[in-house]
Amino acid sequence: MQQRSLGGTPVSALGLGGMPMSIEGRPDEDRSVRTIHAALDAGVTLIDTADAYHRDADEVGHNESLIAKALASYGSDSSGVLVATKGGHLRPGDGSWTQNGRPEYLKEAAKASLKRLGGDAIDLYQYHRPDPEVPYEDSIGALKELLDEGVIRMAGISNATVHQIMKANEILGGKLVSVQNQFSPAFRSSEDELRYCGENNIAFLPWSPLGGIKKAGGLGEQYTPFQEIADKHGVSPQQVCLAWELALAPTVIPIPGASRPESIQDSAQASELVLSADEVETLSRTE
Repeated sequence: MQQRSLGGTPVSALGLGGMPMSIEGRPDEDRSVRTIHAALDAGVTLIDTADAYHRDADEVGHNESLIAKALASYGSDSSGVLVATKGGHLRPGDGSWTQNGRPEYLKEAAKASLKRLGGDAIDLYQYHRPDPEVPYEDSIGALKELLDEGVIRMAGISNATVHQIMKANEILGGKLVSVQNQFSPAFRSSEDELRYCGENNIAFLPWSPLGGIKKAGGLGEQYTPFQEIADKHGVSPQQVCLAWELALAPTVIPIPGASRPESIQDSAQASELVLSADEVETLSRTE
């Protein structure tokens, strides 16, 4: 597995997104644990989670606890795995998502996440989504306090604009290490944020990076270039998609979600797939 840098820490070029293992339609715990172990076996050293990755209102932190259990039961050393979690999003249990960016809430949520994950500090804590009812500066200020207190080692943001990236980095004194936005063949509105992160050495973590590729019944007609290039290389179109994203900037670290060992094993191989400049250009202009 190739390596990339996240705040100066080497991590695998591809991470594992934990959300599918804890929300609606989730698999049983045994399969989830096997999925996490398969990711580690494949060389994945970055796992992304959030306290809001749960299904029912009374199980906040379900995915964090699941990941902690899987890491503890792994047969080999997992101390080099960086676990990134998030706070500021809530799931009241009716399928909806709400926000709470109040500084006091974020600080309490981070400490609760640390208790579930274990260890001395959270490796990477990310503000999950801006709360329109709370000044952005106040929410990011909470992350700075958590850094200063040693509750978290690194700070990141999610679902952010370029302006918010700049503001967050300013408030954090230049210590913003990552931005996690949705980015995929079907969702490219964060191209400006991806480019800005590449120019400023900030890790860009595309969430749902396979959007538009993994479709029931096969690929949509508009994504035939991914299939054509996959056929040429003898790999899956999912691998082509992730390799394309990796080629866009050296700071990109996709975090595909998975709930089956086979899915993350396939995705992990994308770090070794080298696309030509022409292939990257073709995929970049595919709408």
